[in-house]
Amino acid sequence: MVSDGYAVAFTYVSRADKAYKVVEEVAAKGGEALAIRADSSDPAAIWSAVAQAIERFGTIDIVVVNAGIFKLGAIDAVSLDDLDQMLAINVRGVFLSIQAAVPYLAEGGRVITIGSNTAVRTGHAGASVYQFTKAAVAAMVKGIALDLAPRRITVNNIQPGPTVTDITADLVDTLAERSPMKRIADPAEIAGLVSYLARSEAGYITGASLTIDGGFLL
Repeated sequence: MVSDGYAVAFTYVSRADKAYKVVEEVAAKGGEALAIRADSSDPAAIWSAVAQAIERFGTIDIVVVNAGIFKLGAIDAVSLDDLDQMLAINVRGVFLSIQAAVPYLAEGGRVITIGSNTAVRTGHAGASVYQFTKAAVAAMVKGIALDLAPRRITVNNIQPGPTVTDITADLVDTLAERSPMKRIADPAEIAGLVSYLARSEAGYITGASLTIDGGFLL
């Protein structure tokens, strides 16, 4: 987003050092970024984050909802706390983030959620809760897209496969072996699709879930 000329407000829930390092890196490139601590399972924190972004930048052109958690557990082993936490962050948090931003979204704006290719198929046991939360996001964008279509606001969902992150750091080789391309995604590749969906050329794409997983689902 910064490379496309946008000022960016983003949230984090931990690792403030990393968050402020991003702000510094953006500033060094001549951009502007605002780091806001907000737990996506906390509705008040979501509303506050949007208010802080508006106070700083005045309006919102693009909303990217990227927060999510992944906890494995077979159906007979998932605790109520884990179930509630994944629902609160992966589903309710996504909905509330969009809902909070909608009043400030510019005409022709963009809403982009980051789901998962597991919404289509997981291929392994223990991911049922994560899978249905991501499937819920894929369904959610369809309805919200219709709600916002009169304002020419598009709403789309990106479904990455395995991507290099802190979570996958110890699994890169294993996941790469399962991939038809024998590698997993670089975060810049996911960001590139976000960037495309934010452009005017993508203004007629809405309510879609776009899978970017190197052929995992083929």
